[in-house]
Amino acid sequence: MPELPEVEAARRAIEEHCVGKVIKKAVIADDTKVIDGVSPSDFEASLLGKTILSAHRKGKHLWLCLDSPPFPAFHFGMAGAIYIKGVAVTNYKRSMVNDDDEWPSKYSKFFVELDDGVDLSFTDKRRFAKVSLLEDPASVPPISKLGPDALLEPMALDEFIESLKKKKLAIKTLLLDQSYISGIGNWVADEVLYQARIHPNQSAATLSKESCAALHKSIQEVIEKALEVGADSSRFPNNWIFHSREKKPGKAFVDGKEIHFITTGGRTSAFVPELQKLTGAEPKNQNSKRKGNDNKKMNDESDGELVSKTKKTADIKQKPKPKGRSKKPSKRKSKSEDDDGSDEEAENDDASDDDNGRPEGKKKVGTKTNIGQRFDAASEPDKSLKQTVRSSQIGRRRKKAK
Repeated sequence: MPELPEVEAARRAIEEHCVGKVIKKAVIADDTKVIDGVSPSDFEASLLGKTILSAHRKGKHLWLCLDSPPFPAFHFGMAGAIYIKGVAVTNYKRSMVNDDDEWPSKYSKFFVELDDGVDLSFTDKRRFAKVSLLEDPASVPPISKLGPDALLEPMALDEFIESLKKKKLAIKTLLLDQSYISGIGNWVADEVLYQARIHPNQSAATLSKESCAALHKSIQEVIEKALEVGADSSRFPNNWIFHSREKKPGKAFVDGKEIHFITTGGRTSAFVPELQKLTGAEPKNQNSKRKGNDNKKMNDESDGELVSKTKKTADIKQKPKPKGRSKKPSKRKSKSEDDDGSDEEAENDDASDDDNGRPEGKKKVGTKTNIGQRFDAASEPDKSLKQTVRSSQIGRRRKKAK
């Protein structure tokens, strides 16, 4: 997901091209999953005629300060992005909208036209972002619960060392905790740990002062170098692990050294075992295991919470065999066979058990005769006995008649 460098690059672009200008047109998408707690019409009305005074950021959150509240606030989710027509803002590949696409993009959730003709748009292809309208964004959750910003509010080295001594969990997990330091996501965490030569599963409390100092320094250097090139990942230094993080195991290398992949606190971690040594026991709360050959892509965190993709499948129970005549197997497909398991359904968690929202369970078992008559299988023995008795009585009457 877009992390501190990408969001900061967007903030700087807004400051440069949009501040001091009046919003003369606004179009808000009718998408309640992204547009949080306000109707598109009310959102648009609150923007029209307002002047953009400044753009602010904390962690991975951005908001615009207008000449009067409420203010629009953005969390970028998995693939949110700021676009200014005619301006190269950032080059985050998972968010990119092609230059030859319609404008505003069909993925646009927030679009404003300014009085000098500049257009500003916030897009989200995957619909995990949140766009809100708030009186004071910094004073309410989730922004109010964020820890110090990794770029704007760096801890002093001594404070950083002391804070790590109290944390008995993997350093990678700690760096992803937005209440500890805000703005660091999965790729930044992997990069700073690689540059500092620290294993992602190393307990924070066991780090030496030298390692703490190296980590403190690499956090600043990685973020600042990313911002020097406008968060354009194609221009990141060649010796960064970033460029090989999504390659398959056995094919991922940096400076000639093999990159391995493990799971740390639910996150995929890329590291170089030759340089990032694990000393002592791993933290007990970590559930680390070697990444398989399928090289599944990681889900980036949203404020320290794992965004999970879950595919629901119907619990198909085996039906009991009916007594009496056997029933031909039904040609009807089960729900699990009909479900296409699309990514959109998985991400939106829209799957339901049946049309009424009830889980599929046992159904009444019945059998059909050759002429299509239905009867309860449980009563078949009683009916057969009655038919036998009746047939014998009819036979005796016919003999007497003869």
